[in-house]
Amino acid sequence: MRVRAFAKINLSLRVLGTRDDGFHELRTIFQSISLHDSLTIRRARGAFRLTCDDQQCPCDDTNLVWRAADRVWTAARRRGTPRDLTVQLRKRIPMNAGLGGGSSDAAAAIRAFARLWRVDDRRARAIGHELGADVPYFFEGGTVLGLERGDLLFPLIDRRRASVVLVLPNFGVSTKDAFAWWDSAHWTDGARRLQPGGQRRRAEPSADAVTLRSQEFVNDLEPVVAHRHPAIARFVTQLRAAGAAHAAMTGSGSTVFGLFESERSAARAARALTSRSQTVLVAQTLNRVRYQRLAAI
Repeated sequence: MRVRAFAKINLSLRVLGTRDDGFHELRTIFQSISLHDSLTIRRARGAFRLTCDDQQCPCDDTNLVWRAADRVWTAARRRGTPRDLTVQLRKRIPMNAGLGGGSSDAAAAIRAFARLWRVDDRRARAIGHELGADVPYFFEGGTVLGLERGDLLFPLIDRRRASVVLVLPNFGVSTKDAFAWWDSAHWTDGARRLQPGGQRRRAEPSADAVTLRSQEFVNDLEPVVAHRHPAIARFVTQLRAAGAAHAAMTGSGSTVFGLFESERSAARAARALTSRSQTVLVAQTLNRVRYQRLAAI
């Protein structure tokens, strides 16, 4: 069995504050794109085994694919640890890039294991929620509004197909670091102030949380990440100058994307931005129907 795990970009990412559970209250708009990893799953006697063509990718129980196997195996009421299966992961989505590669791999793996071990869709999706806030999105695809931790999902009318130029710097940014930098910059700001006794106040979404307006298309993590990595702001400026209708950092970085109306204009921009200090790729946005067909949902 072979399944594809598609990347996402965040068209918008608003950080509304910190929650009582220590996570951040978010309002984000996810968009699936054609860049993807591939998972090849084969039956083989012996202990469960995971391999990957990217040496930086862990192939032990710290990998979300491995953890997905363990959770689905347990949900199937099987004894011990997963066995008689191997997974070969072909990575094309960079790590620590804000493209959701690990979460997408996990969702694809959950779907595949659930079919093999006969776990129903409701339980499979619940396992996705358990593994990470971004994982549930990859059961949906297309253009989706995410609230709370980003895992309360509201499918939106899909945006018109666009070409996406991805600028991948030669450095990554960890999600933990990006949110820590945001905390440092905002804990003393109004509703985000650290409360007496060390308790953080949860910032509730406003009544118009599901209203999409042009000014909402920003990434609140971008300024704090760009402060540490000025190349981020430079790439955004270059993409806009190259004709991008919208350009921003995705997620917690480090990838910067630009949306273009035509493949020709995207290819022209990609050529202009290619250099030794970054990799530049061109992808396409995927609507929900196409995403679910290609991801075999």
